[in-house]
Amino acid sequence: RDALVDGLTAIEGVTCPRPGGAFYAVARLPIDDANRFCQWLLESFELDNTTVMLAPNSGFYASPDTGMDEVRMAYVLDVPKIEQAVRIIAAAVAAYPGRTN
Repeated sequence: RDALVDGLTAIEGVTCPRPGGAFYAVARLPIDDANRFCQWLLESFELDNTTVMLAPNSGFYASPDTGMDEVRMAYVLDVPKIEQAVRIIAAAVAAYPGRTN
């Protein structure tokens, strides 16, 4: 958990509260639409021949358009894999055409 949250919050424009008891974290990214970002990440982005799969978080809200800049990530891998995933996310956020800041 700490490797994921600390790594994500080190990325400019990203906020990620530290979860208390779950095995996943929700991060707000500087992106226009998490659905598009997650699809772009799988289809069009890789770093060192690798990418990550994230879940858009908007489906976890009852109100439409809430959480459109949020993604949900499980932290069930070992720390080196989580650190690799954070590096990929950082590079992806920097390269994403729909970055908002």
